[in-house]
Amino acid sequence: MFIAMNRFKVALGREREFEEMWLKRESHLPKLAGFVSFHLLRGPTRDDHTLFSSHTTWASRRHFEDWTVSPEFEAAHRNAHRSAGFMVGPAEFEGFDVAMSLFAPGTGAAVAGEA
Repeated sequence: MFIAMNRFKVALGREREFEEMWLKRESHLPKLAGFVSFHLLRGPTRDDHTLFSSHTTWASRRHFEDWTVSPEFEAAHRNAHRSAGFMVGPAEFEGFDVAMSLFAPGTGAAVAGEA
């Protein structure tokens, strides 16, 4: 499993617009092989921004890499420049190979050593 995260520092007072942009965005993720889930996370508020993160889970790093060179990726990011007006600095990407997962009883199983 692979988790891809982009961290966004959203200017104070622009949080609702940023969330609306994501809500209205056409997503191509559900039709891609290996896509598991997406979350837009709202984090702490600091002096000049509120931290957000987009969080996608993929069956493997290879599935994520395939997404990044797909026509769907290009379409999804075609208007990414519009979010620049909401942000304090550039987005920051972080990618993680899952080393272990633990799920609540009845929802899955513990998975160790996937990396």
